[in-house]
Amino acid sequence: MDLILVKYVHVLSSTLLFGTGVGTAFYLLVVSLTRDARVVAVVARYVVVADWLFTATTIVIQPVTGLYLAHRLQIPWGTPWLYWSLVAFVIAAACWLPVVWLQIRLRDIAVQAAAAGQPLPARYSAYLGCWAALGVPALISFLAIFFMMVARRVPFAG
Repeated sequence: MDLILVKYVHVLSSTLLFGTGVGTAFYLLVVSLTRDARVVAVVARYVVVADWLFTATTIVIQPVTGLYLAHRLQIPWGTPWLYWSLVAFVIAAACWLPVVWLQIRLRDIAVQAAAAGQPLPARYSAYLGCWAALGVPALISFLAIFFMMVARRVPFAG
């Protein structure tokens, strides 16, 4: 029973992790394109909260449950699909850490601009560009992980 429960938590947390990431990225990007500091400030506040509630917790749950499952199912960590899934996860997590910092900066800049009745400054766009650039390797990493978990093979290994 514990194996089924851990698998369930693993799949559920991966869904929350991926869904929150894609959802918050979509909303922050789309609202940022409006350049309306008041609207951006509101949405960015919720994006930061969602990231801490869902992404931060699931980014911990994923490796714990995944490594537990590998141990219980006696899958060696050197198995190519598992190894490369872990590598991709580390890449995605490494991208996420600065993204959190950038989201907080984006939120703060938008809140300050909205409070002053000013448009979003140029540095908002610079931070947004870095934020988006870090999102690409994270997204690709998560898509690769999903593939490897389902196919149990490495996509670039044939």
